[in-house]
Amino acid sequence: MSDSNESLSVALFSELFMADQLARVKLARVLPKGMELSHFSVLNHLSKSKGEKTPGQLARVFHVTRGAMTNTLNKLAWAGYVHIRPDWDDARRKFVAISPAGRRACEEAFQVIAQTVSEMVEDIGADKVRAALPVLREVRERLGDED
Repeated sequence: MSDSNESLSVALFSELFMADQLARVKLARVLPKGMELSHFSVLNHLSKSKGEKTPGQLARVFHVTRGAMTNTLNKLAWAGYVHIRPDWDDARRKFVAISPAGRRACEEAFQVIAQTVSEMVEDIGADKVRAALPVLREVRERLGDED
């Protein structure tokens, strides 16, 4: 790799990592009280999914350990946002579904996130954002191919 490509690579990933960190902090501030970004992510995924998911499936989707997902799901269940039930055929497995309260919380969170991101897009300019999307999408796809 040439020095200029290496510098470009470092600059790209530095910007991606910093943007990720700052986005997480900013979005965490606007989420409904008590909701974490990981909670919203799981609720959003469940709201778009057909049927129930196992904790293991969710852990794989979000690239986290089963323990981390169990922790998130327990918090969501405590808040009344998901229902967790045993698998009647295999007592070792559980199934997770979003509750009506979880759907409402997800929609509320989505609205404030959308508003926050829309304001940023307006400030940056839609044409610049549109031009950046193909590159960001390809970076995401290439990173996802490594799994």
